Amino acid sequence: MDDEQQRPAGQGCGPLAGFTVGVTAARRADELGALLQRRGAAVQHAPALRIVPLADDSELLAATKDLIDQAPDIVVATTAIGFRGWIEAADGWGLGEALLGRLRGVELLARGPKVKGAIRAQGLTEEWSPTSESMAEVLDRLLEEGVEGRRIAVQLHGEPLPGFVESLRAAGAEVVGVPVYRWMPPEDIGPVDRLLDATVTRGLDALTFTSAPAAASLLSRAEDRGLLSELLAALHHDVLPACVGPVTALPLQAHGIDTVQPERFRLGPLVQLLCQELPGRARTLPIAGHRVEIRGHAVMVDGALRPVPPAGMSLLRALSRRPGWVVARAELLRALPGAGRDEHAVETAMARLRTALGAPKLIQTVVKRGYRLALDPAADSKYADV
Repeated sequence: MDDEQQRPAGQGCGPLAGFTVGVTAARRADELGALLQRRGAAVQHAPALRIVPLADDSELLAATKDLIDQAPDIVVATTAIGFRGWIEAADGWGLGEALLGRLRGVELLARGPKVKGAIRAQGLTEEWSPTSESMAEVLDRLLEEGVEGRRIAVQLHGEPLPGFVESLRAAGAEVVGVPVYRWMPPEDIGPVDRLLDATVTRGLDALTFTSAPAAASLLSRAEDRGLLSELLAALHHDVLPACVGPVTALPLQAHGIDTVQPERFRLGPLVQLLCQELPGRARTLPIAGHRVEIRGHAVMVDGALRPVPPAGMSLLRALSRRPGWVVARAELLRALPGAGRDEHAVETAMARLRTALGAPKLIQTVVKRGYRLALDPAADSKYADV
């Protein structure tokens, strides 16, 4: 998937139809993008970081040699892809057999079932794995066993492990980090900048994060460009930040950003959460006998998706802020991006908006005053003070 906005094929009206979702993932971005598109979303992808190939990683090589030379008492494996990658990288360096031999003689803990599978595929056997797939449960077990004077290797997986290493060291353990993934800024920063621009201009409805380093990288780039306050404002009010889990959300929370997270820390539940959250945030109005739902880049009219040009969406949002009330042409002109001072631009954009909606009577022209949404009479009182 490239950084350009990807529209879903066809005109289906899935739960995310009419919404644009940003994807910051470097790994499994195609899978996440496909899940979103199948539910109707437009996707804008920009990997906020890149992963250093393991075979080129001198830090991992040094850690591997250190563990072969000086055996750990315990090895904690945290991800299946990371564990497999570590063994494959060691094979490439001619150290595969030596590493596996060393791992056969230690207490091997697996964070979850996928990691157990990766361990067993190498002919190894884990001693224990938590039912919760939680690093907190792993930590509790280690501390209950007692770790003073023990050497513990922890396979790091690209995200911070809050308090994990610190707690082990405070309890007297020697902790060796095994950096199976190492993150660096993307080689081409252009897509990230375009994603930032789309966020601060509210061109996105949601922004997804699947790793803490990606969130931290995006915030850092925004700060470098002088856009941090604008990015935080967008994420506070208009663009929904969605994280795959609580660890991923930590860099955003440090800036006071509340995020939504699925109960299960997987891509599928993350997409399902967006399918619930985004339609619930859309503005729905009864207009001229129709049910009109204003989404990110499109409008649902009686359940039918109507793509609307950006200028038209700007006008429609301005009208919907005071449904049923007349909005002056001058005010609508200010809502149009880059329209200048010619009120004729409002008339042109309004004509295109009516055509796009497929129901011209939704918007009424009030001669010499402006335009208004033809709010159904029964709804007038409800929206009178909006």
